Amino acid sequence: MKNLIRLDQYEQAGYSRGRSGAYVLLWWLIQGTLFRFSLHNMYAWRSFLLRLFGANIGKDVLIRSTAKFTYPWKVSIGDFSWIGDHVQFYSLDEIVVGSHCVISQNAYLCTGSHKINDPAFSLEVRPIVIKDGAWVASDVFVYPGVILHEMAVAAARSTVLKSIPANEIHAGYPAQYLRERFAKEVMA
Repeated sequence: MKNLIRLDQYEQAGYSRGRSGAYVLLWWLIQGTLFRFSLHNMYAWRSFLLRLFGANIGKDVLIRSTAKFTYPWKVSIGDFSWIGDHVQFYSLDEIVVGSHCVISQNAYLCTGSHKINDPAFSLEVRPIVIKDGAWVASDVFVYPGVILHEMAVAAARSTVLKSIPANEIHAGYPAQYLRERFAKEVMA
C-alpha cells in the first residue's frame, strides 16, 4: 500500500499559541518548579501563578500541584471548582470550566488534533466547555469541541467524543447515555 502521509509538509498554518515562544518556555519552567513542587494545600499560590500567566481563575478553586496547563492564558475556571491530580489541560484552544465543577484525576481535556485525511496531517483545534456543576470523572478523555452541559457527568474511564446534555450521565468508549444524574422532581 502506498503511504499518503507527508509529515515533511506539516505546518501550523494560522495557529497562534497566543504568546511568544519565550513566554511559553517561562510558563513551562514555572509550572515544572514553583507550581509542581508547591505544598498540597497551597491552592491560592497555584491559582496566583495561573492568573499571573493569564488564566481566569475564580474564587476558592482547588487545583492540585500535578495538574498541567499547556497555555494557561487559554483557560478559564469558575468559582469553587476542583482540578484533580494529573489532570491535563491541553489548551491549544480555549478551555472553559464553569463553577462548582469537578475535573477528577488523570482527566485529559484535549483541544487539539489533526486532520486525519490530510496527507500533511494539519493541526485543527476546537474549544472545550464544561458548564456549571458538571463532573469529568477519573481518567476521562474529552475530545476537541465537546461541551458538557450543566450538571452533566462523564463517567470514569470514558472517552467523550460528543457533547453531553444537561443532567445526563454518559459512560464508556465512546461515552453513551447511561441515565439522568438528578431526578426531574429534584430539578423542578
